[in-house]
Amino acid sequence: MVNLDALNEQFRRLLQRTDTSFVRSSMELIQWEARLIGIKGARGVGKTTLMLQRIQLHLKEEISATLYVSLDSLLFSGSTIWDIAEEFVGRGGKYLFLDEVHKYENWAQELKNVYDHFPELKVVFTSSSLLEILSSRADLSRRAVVFEMQGLSLREFIQLESGVSFPMLTLKQIIEQHESIAPEVTKKIKPLHYFRSYLESGYYPFYFEQKDLYEQKVREVVSMILEIELPQLRGVDLNYLARLKQLLMIIAESVPFAPNVTKLSERIQIDRKTLLSYLHFFAEAGLTTNLFKEGHGVSRLQKPQKIYLENTNLMFALSRSAPNEGSLREVFFANQLSFSHRVSYPAKGDFMIDEQHLFEVGGKSKTKKQIQGVDKAYLAVDGIEYGIDQRIPLWMFGFLY
Repeated sequence: MVNLDALNEQFRRLLQRTDTSFVRSSMELIQWEARLIGIKGARGVGKTTLMLQRIQLHLKEEISATLYVSLDSLLFSGSTIWDIAEEFVGRGGKYLFLDEVHKYENWAQELKNVYDHFPELKVVFTSSSLLEILSSRADLSRRAVVFEMQGLSLREFIQLESGVSFPMLTLKQIIEQHESIAPEVTKKIKPLHYFRSYLESGYYPFYFEQKDLYEQKVREVVSMILEIELPQLRGVDLNYLARLKQLLMIIAESVPFAPNVTKLSERIQIDRKTLLSYLHFFAEAGLTTNLFKEGHGVSRLQKPQKIYLENTNLMFALSRSAPNEGSLREVFFANQLSFSHRVSYPAKGDFMIDEQHLFEVGGKSKTKKQIQGVDKAYLAVDGIEYGIDQRIPLWMFGFLY
């Protein structure tokens, strides 16, 4: 039985507490005019806040025709998505926001039915389970526009820490205009002052809620993926859980990790095929970034050339010792670029972007030796505020979203 009045009351209370003083750049990137929108992203990246801010900023004039429901709420238990949509539309509802859909077993089929039967209703849904939404997207592929939400960029982190906002940059702007952009930024803030803090604890917005519990909460996110999502959604044997954790630890502490599959499978006692599947699942779940050779398609049983943790905060939370500086730089670069660009493994250099721009990442002493004679090749250099020609400050790539 649907108690729409109680759900609406809960929604209004949440909306009253929603702060709009800082809004993620994702707000500008989502195609809000679509009838069915999916927002996927790791737990804690700010999906719930984004939806409530969307309502607060853009739907206040139609608040009576708007409803937000979290599917893990006790008020939702015993109800179905279909029941809520049917009654809500009957009352003149136009905008339905459904949070944490992966908590509801038959969500994809019911959303498909709602989309087909209520053309006057716009639905936005979120999932913290990247694996769940990947599994179910096939049912909705012709209907849903699915947007992936990452953690905070360096640019967003700086805004939250300093109160100073900067516009997003395109890769083209960074490559062609970095010499003129850097002085405009550095006359307002010192980017290197914030860079280290961001690498350690600036990726997940919940850092600003409880800073002292940050690393613990990051580890909880990882544990939920390994202990619940991978067994439930990818059929990973629970007996292999300790080996999965060992594998992730190896990746976290490598400089960076270029997998020797034969030796690795012997070390953690998993056969080659299973190991390659697990490496693929890590990337699917948002735990790692797996790099493959440029120009090659990616299959589940293809060996990655390099494997990085998905973001630098995971390196600090999972490593038993201080992360390697070179690996931190490369993970940062791969993470910030992969949001809207294709990142692959080149024959020369560290990263190929969109199969046309070659990048070598390093510290102040990094030279052009490894990219000499290569067209459209650049250095992303840590520890500098200003660059010149092909030598671009590494921090600036944190302004891409």
